[in-house]
Amino acid sequence: MREILHIQGGQCGNQIGAKFWEVVCDEHGIDPTGRYNGNSDLQLERVNVYYNEASCGRFVPRAVLMDLEPGTMDSVRTGPYDQIFRPDNFVFGQSGAGNNWAKGHYTEGAELIDAVLDVVRKEAENCDLSQALESASLTHVRFSSE
Repeated sequence: MREILHIQGGQCGNQIGAKFWEVVCDEHGIDPTGRYNGNSDLQLERVNVYYNEASCGRFVPRAVLMDLEPGTMDSVRTGPYDQIFRPDNFVFGQSGAGNNWAKGHYTEGAELIDAVLDVVRKEAENCDLSQALESASLTHVRFSSE
């Protein structure tokens, strides 16, 4: 079965991504704590496309959340589905780019990219059959496999 790694970046990507996970959780019968509370076996049939099942029976999204500043991450962490994400998959800087593309690309972003790639690599390596890399509002995503 295919497994999709979802990457959301920046303020827009994380706001869209937070709503995306609310909808996907609702479709699969997953409550805000990551537990299955659905009413149909069809909801669980393909749950592994977007989720990893933890040892305690919770479903954890296969997602990486990143931003150059912590503000958007804080709003995701205090949102209704804050408990479902792995805390290690939040990657953020401290100052942001302030709508300055060069600062985001050459300084702040350059300092953060290695940490982001490490988290993405770790999530991808946990997949049995990685099928796709999905992004929410990213300017450029490059993914290759050997």
